[in-house]
Amino acid sequence: MYSREPATLTRDVEVVQIPDGLPAVLAKGSRVMITQELGGTFTVMNDYGAMFRIDEENADALGKEATTADDALDEDAPLEERVWAQLRRCYDPEIPVNIVDLGLIYDCTIDEQPADGARVQVKMTLTAPGCGMGPVLADDVKRRVESLAAVAETEVEIVFDPPWGPNMMTEAAKLELGLM
Repeated sequence: MYSREPATLTRDVEVVQIPDGLPAVLAKGSRVMITQELGGTFTVMNDYGAMFRIDEENADALGKEATTADDALDEDAPLEERVWAQLRRCYDPEIPVNIVDLGLIYDCTIDEQPADGARVQVKMTLTAPGCGMGPVLADDVKRRVESLAAVAETEVEIVFDPPWGPNMMTEAAKLELGLM
């Protein structure tokens, strides 16, 4: 959801600055504008125009409830479907499209054979090589995929070959962004 909803933080909250990806803390009582609420994460802007990402475990600081799509995951579905569903819960905090439809996932390999659980390898890129949010997005991918009970380990590699371009987006993403 792309919005412009005002909120006042009810407690101090750890955030990530956008676009540099550095950790910060916004103080209780800070006024923010929620500009994006997707995949359980929130993009907010303070009164000075600085942007921050607030993770789902801190939704309460915004007066929101943490949302999770885990309940909608069919545990009987093939693991590959569940992995891709989790990848679709990851969003670039500046673009209201999930990273799969944005064309940032180049490869996802699942080895279901290990006795201790599946190993997943994801190759992804960023919309720009210097994006400070790269490690944040990679961590989000790792955390969400590893939240699946059948997955023991996830390795995320950020690559830049081939370079990302708008042509890599799905038609749905292009429609969402008004590019079609």
